[in-house]
Amino acid sequence: MQNEIVKNSVVTLKYTVRDPEGAVIDDGEHPLVYLHGGYDGIFPLLEEALHGKKVGEQLQVKLQPEDAFGDYDEELILVEDAKLFPDNIEIGMSFERVSEDGEEDMIYRITDIADGKVVVDGNHPLAGVALVFDVTVAEVRAASAEEITHGHVHGPGGHHHH
Repeated sequence: MQNEIVKNSVVTLKYTVRDPEGAVIDDGEHPLVYLHGGYDGIFPLLEEALHGKKVGEQLQVKLQPEDAFGDYDEELILVEDAKLFPDNIEIGMSFERVSEDGEEDMIYRITDIADGKVVVDGNHPLAGVALVFDVTVAEVRAASAEEITHGHVHGPGGHHHH
């Protein structure tokens, strides 16, 4: 039975995320399950902090915006003609937009609608926010060969279907 987090461990975390003022951003209702070892399952800095930890250990990790969802980028705020949008749009709605080269989908949120114009913001809602993670290591197991090949967790708690 493995109980230490090493590369290619499947780790189950109980966690909460707060902002620096202590407001809860994510109450961690569902434990987080990820494949440890640089597979981009979680923020790299959080993964580093968890390396070598054992089941039952608790830690608090504070991530600056650049280590979490990035700094706030003013250039991602666009003002568009309302004619480009359906009639039933509302502030707070999100939509996907594929970049010119078709490579990347950006999620934009509508932040304002006025005078025939729509203001959209491509920043992640948590961009520019430092995050404080309170984490408890709930479970650690060795990953299966298939999970390692695919680079993510399968089965309960895994989130990919092929």
